[in-house]
Amino acid sequence: MSRHIQVTFDAHDPRALSSFWREVLGYVHPGPPGVDLPEGADPLAAWDDFLARIGVAHEQRNMRSAVEDPHGHGPRLFFQQAPEDKVVKNRVHLDVRAAPGLRGAERMAALEVECDRLVALGAKRLRRYEPAPPLSAGSIVMADPEGNEFCLD
Repeated sequence: MSRHIQVTFDAHDPRALSSFWREVLGYVHPGPPGVDLPEGADPLAAWDDFLARIGVAHEQRNMRSAVEDPHGHGPRLFFQQAPEDKVVKNRVHLDVRAAPGLRGAERMAALEVECDRLVALGAKRLRRYEPAPPLSAGSIVMADPEGNEFCLD
């Protein structure tokens, strides 16, 4: 039997980091449990109302956040507040498949366009790997706003 997975990030600011990844992946913030959100409602505002209603102190309302694939295909990303800074390279990272099926210069151009979009959202470009056939099609290594590495692939 297969299992569903959730990828968990330690973060200083779970809400901000989840919002960054929402934009990167085209994901959505889920609404609070038992709350039916009307079309176009802001799920983060709904969470603020929900947490206030159940008595969560204001300073504890940014301890967790999550984003989900609106189509239910990709893994859920969960963000939990942690006081420690990131100090070493990730042993596991996400590959954002931004140029599936493309090769060579066309692929790298598509990755550069996506890289520019993500830098505008707060990511940092770390390095570019040129295509090296037959095993590497090329990629761009980036870091999210809290320094977690990921690849544009």
